[in-house]
Amino acid sequence: MEAGRRLSASLNTRRCARTTAELAAAFLADVAMVVLPPTRRRAGWLRGTAGRTGLEEGEIDLAAAAEVPGLAEALAGFPPVPSRWLDSAQTPAWLLPGGFGPVGHLLVTPLPGNGVPAGALVLARREGSAPFDDKTETLVRVFAARAGAAISAAVLYQEQSATNAILTGDLLPPPLPELEGVRMAGALRASQQAGLIGGDFYDVYLPDADALRDEPGRRPLVTLGDVCGKGARAAVLAGQVRHSLRTLLLLEGRPERIVGLLNRSLLASPAKSPFVTMVLGAVHSAAGGHTRLELAIAGHPAPLVLRGDGTVEEITERGSLLGALRSIVPALVTVDLAPGDVCLFYSDGITEAFGGPTGREMYGTARLKADLATCAGMPVTALVERLEQLSTGWLAESAEQDDRALLAVQAVPSEARVPAGRGGER
Repeated sequence: MEAGRRLSASLNTRRCARTTAELAAAFLADVAMVVLPPTRRRAGWLRGTAGRTGLEEGEIDLAAAAEVPGLAEALAGFPPVPSRWLDSAQTPAWLLPGGFGPVGHLLVTPLPGNGVPAGALVLARREGSAPFDDKTETLVRVFAARAGAAISAAVLYQEQSATNAILTGDLLPPPLPELEGVRMAGALRASQQAGLIGGDFYDVYLPDADALRDEPGRRPLVTLGDVCGKGARAAVLAGQVRHSLRTLLLLEGRPERIVGLLNRSLLASPAKSPFVTMVLGAVHSAAGGHTRLELAIAGHPAPLVLRGDGTVEEITERGSLLGALRSIVPALVTVDLAPGDVCLFYSDGITEAFGGPTGREMYGTARLKADLATCAGMPVTALVERLEQLSTGWLAESAEQDDRALLAVQAVPSEARVPAGRGGER
């Protein structure tokens, strides 16, 4: 009972191996060594000694492993041989802690894994100690099977976690670049059912040197979008959309043309129901410290504009969603941001979130506008954090949640600009 509980308490490979060595040294032998599967002809080991606290760790090469009777076979997954068949006198000195003395009895058994061995367990008892009888050997094999299963499960979990980290790396929000005269901040939160990733996305695309050489007027693009659905499938499609936009930017810089090309790409996709809504905007520097956004809105909630005096303006155009019709008509809107003004892109997971005191009230655009108005004068990062907190607080305990995304673009306030010829932060 104790062994099973402790072995199943962790999904860390090293911790499972440590627990195996500790339990074996405490209950089965005077010395217990767990030898892990070799990598590049070297194998790690952990050694526990009865009556001593802590474990020793190290590495051996395969030649050293072959010095221990039965160890090479155990690491290869062959069935264990009885202890009485092993010559304990052949036990190499490196297997034992200092001052251990002569070995009287040796037992080596594989740690069965998920199709491949999870390592091997080497047990040694001092000369004069009781031998490993048949009952003890059966107990050791049962313990080794449980330990091997625990180590194997931990290895599988860590491999899957590493694979997931690689696969989801490109699906997570990107770090936002710095643009001259503009400050940006974003927040992305997948639904509770989806985990870390979902169908909402935002990104910023900078034209490369070749594009700027061929077309000097190319501008950075900002986007926020929403893929139909939730979870991994929607996240994968969102990643494909982001990569498609990056590729299209090599060929085209006008937002209205890019969304049209993206629509054609989605229609050609074999994915079922690849519907996407998005806002795509080109960022232009304008006179007087202003920033001009030329937006193409494709079926997405239109951005809100927070002016310096706390007034919030709502853009009403929405345009056609992507991936449904061959011919689309995006809404084309130009937004002029004076220094300090903010353009807020958001997904419908914000406004259509149900929560509040009853748990059944929609957050709504009116409430978002009112909350945004309270953020006048805030740094753009604080503005996004506050809106995310208010949205999360509105949802509270609600289980029905959608993905939520926010992206704020602010023209740098006048007081934060540095006059020409002077240093300091912008």
